[in-house]
Amino acid sequence: MFSARVRDGAIVPEDGVTLPEGTMVTVIADLETGGFETTPEEEHELLESIREADRGDVITAAELLERLRR
Repeated sequence: MFSARVRDGAIVPEDGVTLPEGTMVTVIADLETGGFETTPEEEHELLESIREADRGDVITAAELLERLRR
C-alpha cells in the first residue's frame, strides 16, 4: 500500500515508491475527503477481499440481498 497523486492524468507514487513497468495496481480514491485511514486489520481485510474478487469468489447482488433478508 502506498500513497500517490494524479499528475497530468497519471497516477504517480510518492515517497520514493517505484514500480516495474506494466505493474497492475488497485486504486481506491475518496474524492470527497481526499483519503481515508485504516487500521492494519482493516487493511488486511480489504486486501483479502480484493484477492477474493480477483479469484472470482463473489456473489451476485441478488444473492447478497437474499442473505441480508435472512
